[in-house]
Amino acid sequence: MTSPDAPAQEPVSRFRFPDPGTADEGGLVAVGGDLEPGTLLAAYRAGIFPWSDGPITWWSPDPRAVFPLDGLHVSRSLARTIRRGVFRVTFDTAFPRVIEGCAAASPGREETWISPAFIDAYTRLAALGWAHSVECWQDERLAGGLYGLAIGAWFGGESMFSAEPDASKVAIAALVERLRGHGFLLFDAQVMNPHLASLGALDIPRTEYLERLRGALAARPVPL
Repeated sequence: MTSPDAPAQEPVSRFRFPDPGTADEGGLVAVGGDLEPGTLLAAYRAGIFPWSDGPITWWSPDPRAVFPLDGLHVSRSLARTIRRGVFRVTFDTAFPRVIEGCAAASPGREETWISPAFIDAYTRLAALGWAHSVECWQDERLAGGLYGLAIGAWFGGESMFSAEPDASKVAIAALVERLRGHGFLLFDAQVMNPHLASLGALDIPRTEYLERLRGALAARPVPL
């Protein structure tokens, strides 16, 4: 990162995104554009995120999945794993390895949407201080982790992976604790799935999400 305290000055986008309320039934807002840092940050500020690059598609689903920062569900088995220190957790020490782990194929997930273009784009955002990673280690082996973006008091989770059981869940728990401690207000999980639901993620209407997003973007938390 360029600074230990705050990201670099926000780059400007040459694109203007439509109102998320114009999304189709599936949440598609627009097609085209690029994955430049300014474009990505402008999209997230508008409540929109990319999900493919051939062509680039931009989405704002309704409902929207979020993690309540005061309502993460930690099962007894996960709590034991955390207490026992099965994984050593770090932040922002191995972003390229985390995003590559998220992009890698695995049993039951032969393909992912994280293409080389996405890896390059988000690695650039990490170098500028906007994208962040959480790493779970066993000795020197990366056992799992997640990555996402922080703007104001908003954090947008992008993807996670586990090479060992519970590694991504430990990463989520560590991130939630860190976000709460730094004064963050909104943890965006984008689209619900069973894994997120098991950790306490909730679906909220797009209108509520956009209102909460505006409040989070205006806040000034402690930088991650």
